[in-house]
Amino acid sequence: MKTLSMIYKISKTELQTLFYSPIAWLIIVIFTFQTSMSFSGVMGDLVKSQEIGYGLQSVTKNIFGGWMGLFSTVLQYLYLYIPLLTMGVMSREFSSGEVKLLYSSPVTNTHIVLGKFLAMMVYGFVLVGILWVYVIFGACTVKAFDLSLAFSGLLGIYLLICAYASIGLFMSCLTSYQMVAAMGTLAVLSVLNFIGSVGQDIAFVRDVTYWLSISGRAEEFINGLICSEDIIYFIVVIMLFLAWSIIKLQADRQKKALSAVVGKYVGMFLVVVVVGYFSSRPACKFFYDATYTKVNTLTPNSQDIVKQLEGGLTITTYTNLLDENYWIALPGSINADLERFEKYVRFKPEIKMKYVYYYDKVKNEDLDKRYPDMSDEERARELAKGLELDFGMFLSPEQIRERIDLSSEGNRFVRLIERESGEKTFLRVFDDNKRLPSEAEISIALKGLVATTMPKVGFLVGHGERDSKQDGDRNYNRFAQDKPFRYSLINQGFAFEDVSLDKEIPADISILVIAELRSPVTNEQIKYLDDYVARGGNLLIAGEPGRQEYMNPLVEYFGVSFMPGCLVEQNENFLPDFIKARPTPEICELAYVFEGLLKNNRCVTMPGCTGLTYTEDKGYKVIPMLVSDTMGSWNELETTNFVDDTVRLNPAVGEVEKSYPTALALLRKVGDKEQKIVILGDADCISNGEVSIYRKTVKASNFTVIAGVFYWLSDGVAPIDIRRPIPPDDTVYLSQEAMNGAKIAFMWGYPGVLLLLAVFIWLRRRGR
Repeated sequence: MKTLSMIYKISKTELQTLFYSPIAWLIIVIFTFQTSMSFSGVMGDLVKSQEIGYGLQSVTKNIFGGWMGLFSTVLQYLYLYIPLLTMGVMSREFSSGEVKLLYSSPVTNTHIVLGKFLAMMVYGFVLVGILWVYVIFGACTVKAFDLSLAFSGLLGIYLLICAYASIGLFMSCLTSYQMVAAMGTLAVLSVLNFIGSVGQDIAFVRDVTYWLSISGRAEEFINGLICSEDIIYFIVVIMLFLAWSIIKLQADRQKKALSAVVGKYVGMFLVVVVVGYFSSRPACKFFYDATYTKVNTLTPNSQDIVKQLEGGLTITTYTNLLDENYWIALPGSINADLERFEKYVRFKPEIKMKYVYYYDKVKNEDLDKRYPDMSDEERARELAKGLELDFGMFLSPEQIRERIDLSSEGNRFVRLIERESGEKTFLRVFDDNKRLPSEAEISIALKGLVATTMPKVGFLVGHGERDSKQDGDRNYNRFAQDKPFRYSLINQGFAFEDVSLDKEIPADISILVIAELRSPVTNEQIKYLDDYVARGGNLLIAGEPGRQEYMNPLVEYFGVSFMPGCLVEQNENFLPDFIKARPTPEICELAYVFEGLLKNNRCVTMPGCTGLTYTEDKGYKVIPMLVSDTMGSWNELETTNFVDDTVRLNPAVGEVEKSYPTALALLRKVGDKEQKIVILGDADCISNGEVSIYRKTVKASNFTVIAGVFYWLSDGVAPIDIRRPIPPDDTVYLSQEAMNGAKIAFMWGYPGVLLLLAVFIWLRRRGR
């Protein structure tokens, strides 16, 4: 109790000195003005957007987090305030000689340091209290305000203030010059922000320096993630600098040998390194996601998959120095790469990450231009030299092939995920702006390791059908097996096989694709197809104008028929046979993926499409998925040359202006399984050319149809559903006029009141 009483008295004295000085109040007033300006700006922008009709999303996060949020802005200049505040905490004691009085009193060095630091903690709490006003205002004016997210951010800022204060206190113990103490504090803070990039090429040094870095620690809290590692980091850093402060005062008071003092400094630092190492181990980490939608955590489906991954799991990253994606996981980037799997490691700490570096032949046009006359080895040596890497760390083509054959992946950057029980799969990077796989691609790859069956798609061949492996506008490689394309089905959990009707369709085929027969199916062949249908196999059948005679014998079993002729619609900018099919409301019953078509008013482009007719007397429930427009659209039976001829509606030959189905979904019960069939009136709508093309005046979303159709046909197995709840904080209960008033109050009234309080206290003290 005596110790606590002494610490309290020192803290009280320090606070009195602090709040009777102009510097402390000046910091508070400037801090309040800057935070008010930031808060009012962000809040005002949101209100303005709402006023002009734009919808809002995640309002709480936008106000306090992100790039421009209040808490993120506070971090940008917080490091400037604390050195000014702490520079005189001990320096003035040294410069005035009062430290001798402290040394001669019954006060210990621990009492002095802890008392001074407690005063800094109280001041830090005042700064956080200023921020609380904005949080309370947000809670009163934002619908479903995410208070836990805001609290997490405040906790991170407070811990950061305390860490800065402990560093400033130590630097103040080193010198009697206040400006030197302030500059020293800034220097230490700069080192702690910079040190995370030091020694990243050396494994042990990389772990130590990366953990020591203070950069980004508070951002995790602001983003709503409270991690035990970050909390321990702040506590340990605070204790380290407080301990060093005590050691420094003891050295001054007792005049100990320099070697003994240095030994204590080093000893405390080594303790911190050990604590930091163990607290950063995956098995020792604990997390709390403070966000409403748990955006920092794996979705429930992904969590379920990880729970099923019993035993060890190894992710081996193969980096080809000659590949354009070599930079992703070089030794200096390993810590950043490990963070990409942080969400998975939380639920499975025993995941092991390995890295293998090699060079081998790969498609890289940029490298061909830069080193046109060099061999692959010479190119690799030049790159290693330029990157300041040891060429010996890269395996030769012969050495890497002894370990693994990556030719099927084109020797591109790839990861091999392998279970202890032997199951393995590849995880790729993609040729888009994101490059790296998202939760959808990672989780579906892991699902393939634990699921007893994953959907396997069979593409019918032998009759001129569309090819799933070949490029070219007509074929289906883009959506099916294009490995560098993120959304191709091979990257979303599907396997593939070409299927011939010369023999029985394999039992593991769960979805059969029949795309535009160009020659008839024989009676012998159709028996194998009938057997597949009878056992409840799912199908995707795509027709095309001019192929009705080959396609109708296949679909008549389902009560469906491809109409003669070709659908047309009146277009100003396109050929008449260019159909912009619209989704029906019923399409959303099939899969959530289709919801975006209706919500965003999207169409599906079908260049050359046959209409579909159907009956429901074959035992199938039929759901129209896509239809042509009601007005200006009919089934053209006469014109075939849509470039040179003009199409005209001719009711005399049976042409009727109305809406025609262009895609149907059929389902029925077969035993304990629900059989699902999709029939498209156009095979081009999912072809390489059509899913890749952009037309300025057409809001098309053909790939949504592909993803939705295969999600439905695979019974929801793939692609994986990683949807999160929609954040409810989507409205600000303020008008533009009210916000303008609040802006004036925050920017001028709030700091003005604090300034008047400071003047009152100063005058009152002066009067005494």
